Amino acid sequence: MKYNKILLKLSGEAIGGPDGVGLDEEVMARYAEAVASVVRQGVRVAIVIGGGNIFRGLAGTERGFDRVRGDQMGMLATVINSIGLSLSLRNAGLKAEVFTSTPMRPMARYYMRDEVLAYMEEGGVAVVAGGTGNPFFTTDSAAALRACELSADALLKGTKVDGVYDKDPKKHTDAVKYRSITFEKAIEDNLRVMDQTAFTLCRENDMPIIVFDINKEGNLKRIAAGEEVGTIVSNHVKTITI
Repeated sequence: MKYNKILLKLSGEAIGGPDGVGLDEEVMARYAEAVASVVRQGVRVAIVIGGGNIFRGLAGTERGFDRVRGDQMGMLATVINSIGLSLSLRNAGLKAEVFTSTPMRPMARYYMRDEVLAYMEEGGVAVVAGGTGNPFFTTDSAAALRACELSADALLKGTKVDGVYDKDPKKHTDAVKYRSITFEKAIEDNLRVMDQTAFTLCRENDMPIIVFDINKEGNLKRIAAGEEVGTIVSNHVKTITI
C-alpha cells in the first residue's frame, strides 16, 4: 500500500444519505465496508466527520444563535455522527472507538494523541469527534489538525464529487477538474473544497490532501494502493487539469 496511515474526512451530509439530513444506516454501512477493505490490508485509519446533517453552528448564527454556543452544538452533532459510524464499523467486523476533543465519558474516550496512535497500531479505527474542541474552527480544520498530529500519510476527503474543480461542477457545465493542484494555487483561487485554514495547516506541515468521490465503490482501496483517483493537493505536485 502507498498510504499505510490515513485520516479520512467525511461530511455530515454524506452520512445523511440523499437528503443530507439525519443518519442513513445503509450509507454508513457502505462506508464502513469501504474502510474495512483497507484496514484488512493493514492500513491504519482515523476518521473525522462533520455535523452538518444535524446542525451547523455558523448557520445558526444567522438565526440569532451565539456563535460560540452554536459551534458547541455543532461539535455535539459530530459526536452523534461518530457514535453512529463506529457502530457501523463494528458491524463490519472492525474494532472502532470514538475519541472526543473534550471529555465525554462514558459515551466516548478523551482524545489523547498517543492513545489514539496505539489504538490504530492495534488495528482499531479511531473516530475522532468534537472538532478541535474550540469554536470558530471547522471540522475540515479539525481533520487537518488530526492528520498532522497522527502523522498520517495523507488526508483523504470523501465527497459527493470526484475531485477538485475550478468552480462548482453542479452549477457550471464548463467546470474544469484538476488532476493535481498545489496548495498555493488552491489557496490563491479560494477553492471551497476545504477551508483556507485546513489548506494552510496542511501546506505548512507537508500533509497531502486527496479529494475523491467516496460513493464510488472501491475508490478508498484504490487510493490506498496508490492509484490516481480524484485530485491530489500537495506541495510536491504541479497544477494539472483533466
